[in-house]
Amino acid sequence: MPRIFLAVVGILYAYLAIWCSLKPVETSGLVGFDLRPGSGQSEFLSVYGGLEMGMACIFLWPLWRPKQLESSLLACLLIHGCLVLFRGVGFFLYSDIQRMTYQLAVGEWVIFLASAALCWRKKPTP
Repeated sequence: MPRIFLAVVGILYAYLAIWCSLKPVETSGLVGFDLRPGSGQSEFLSVYGGLEMGMACIFLWPLWRPKQLESSLLACLLIHGCLVLFRGVGFFLYSDIQRMTYQLAVGEWVIFLASAALCWRKKPTP
């Protein structure tokens, strides 16, 4: 079950990375970013394209290296725990949050809770 979960999350992040890279104006607008030419575009491509693709690779890695399942699952838990924490702080500090941002928050909570449940159920490796 954890491998399937991580594969789904990995595919989701690969899709998001490609979507953000190919349609930066559309995707940045959905979350309230105003892309400035040059640095802003480069930053969005790097973080929303590159970082999300890197996360996809971490989550998909156990498909090729099954022994890395626990570390990929732990990475998923830690990453999404931080996303949930920082997103929650952002909701508290800022107003005029767009609908897509709330949708992303729901997805982050689902992934965080599912990865927490899978980590909790996973028996320690001898």
